[in-house]
Amino acid sequence: MTGDPFSVETLSVEQVAKTIDHSLLRPELGTDEVRAGCELARELNVASVCVKPCDVALAAELLAGSEVKVSTVIGFPHGSSTSAVKAFESERAIKDGAEELDMVLNIGRLRSGAVDEVRADIQAVVEVAGGRALVKVILENAHLDQAQKVLGCRLAEEAGADFVKTSTGFAPSGATLDDLRLMRRTVSPGIGVKAAGGIRTLDALIDALNAGATRIGATATKTILEELDARKAQS
Repeated sequence: MTGDPFSVETLSVEQVAKTIDHSLLRPELGTDEVRAGCELARELNVASVCVKPCDVALAAELLAGSEVKVSTVIGFPHGSSTSAVKAFESERAIKDGAEELDMVLNIGRLRSGAVDEVRADIQAVVEVAGGRALVKVILENAHLDQAQKVLGCRLAEEAGADFVKTSTGFAPSGATLDDLRLMRRTVSPGIGVKAAGGIRTLDALIDALNAGATRIGATATKTILEELDARKAQS
């Protein structure tokens, strides 16, 4: 026994499914693949499907009447859009049916120490969301040092975000356990922590949960849940 609260024995398939944002963000995904991904997410009853902005309306239509929320990305993947553009993108996404917004903060400005600008950039999206949608702030930790990761988390919380998130999944590296522990320590208990990038197995997902993640971005959703089901049947 490891003493960790989450394990194959303590988690149900339904519980794990509700930690997952099923990711459909690869640029080459066509409409049929988005449809199939949304249908899979509905079948597995995950927390949300994270789609490209152009696919939000389709996903909302496909997931209507289900418990699966539609999430999308803002300022993705580099975070370098102006705050006004991010706000407009957020408003349109909500209008199209998005209930969760995963925004990339301005990475270059964070690295430059432009604290007020970074905070205001996040606030622009939070204000548009206005309680209509959750806001998750992507730090893109692969490009940050420890102090910058802490600062990004603190600015996200100050700006009123609901989650901090490790990565876009399109940087040189994704979620690490050390980063998840750091982020969990840095933000208040009421702020969620999302692990994204590289969570492809059940064990990696459980490790992320034990490191403090409350939501997981994944493409290998079916494989992860099937592995949990199989291992529980053997225990």
